[in-house]
Amino acid sequence: MNRYSLLQRLFLASVSGCLLSFSSCAQQVYEPNQILKDVETLAADSLEGRLPNTPGHAKAQQYLLQRFQSIGLQPVGVQFQQQFTFTPRNSTTPQPGVNLVGMIPGKSEKVIVITAHYDHVGIRNGKVYNGADDDASGIGAILALATHFQKQKPQHTLMFVAFDAEEQGLQGSKAFVANLPVAKERILLNVNLDMVSISEKNELYAAGTYHNPTFLPLLQQVKVPQGLNLRFGHDRPEQGHDDWTMQSDHGSFHRAKIPFIYFGVEDHPHYHQETDEFRNIHQSFYLKAVETIQKAVQVLDKQLPA
Repeated sequence: MNRYSLLQRLFLASVSGCLLSFSSCAQQVYEPNQILKDVETLAADSLEGRLPNTPGHAKAQQYLLQRFQSIGLQPVGVQFQQQFTFTPRNSTTPQPGVNLVGMIPGKSEKVIVITAHYDHVGIRNGKVYNGADDDASGIGAILALATHFQKQKPQHTLMFVAFDAEEQGLQGSKAFVANLPVAKERILLNVNLDMVSISEKNELYAAGTYHNPTFLPLLQQVKVPQGLNLRFGHDRPEQGHDDWTMQSDHGSFHRAKIPFIYFGVEDHPHYHQETDEFRNIHQSFYLKAVETIQKAVQVLDKQLPA
């Protein structure tokens, strides 16, 4: 059932023309309402906050498998699922985890790994923590990017990874980096998306250029849509807690000396609260953030060495 309000439908109609295209309507490659549907689906109460190894988490995994297949991603190996084992926080009992990995082959065997995490924190004190921004928004974005680059073939091979157990200490990305499906030398960088849909200031940050300054002039070429501010920072050691270098899955790549760019927003009142629901994401900002990230990946794809 389409649960969008009339105002939302009018908004979607207004942006579905050329908002997410690069230069003409003919180049539009994905639909805003599909992005919003992906986030709404993953952040639904029926998924129970996507805590690993719960029925709701299994529903999220099955939904993403269907989306990977419908987009036309290729598995890396025999299947999209890559199994691993982790020990949750406050536990001594190992549990299974599942990363979902698909790819779009490019002209070059060099790889850009584009990531987000599909788990969240589940149910606490009887309340569902839906994790719409954290990180259904990142998953919606990587699905949109996969849709775009499936139709506009990339120069580099693009690998799309939905990580499990990020909230348990980056467990999915740690397992992925420890058992890379391709040679480490082939990986040029990780583009990680974690919380990209809520910002009162309309600010999207690209962190990581302090550690990898060669990316800064490339990202500065991105034509940012009107009303969104692309900022750089949150990646210096002296910033303490405001240094995001190790605060999401890109940290596992950084630890392995694989360059990263992390797109995210600053903390907001809904962070790790039961109010992190689909109704509270900033839809206009989110769609502009997805557009910006897509353009950034396109610039990186075109200008990084093959």
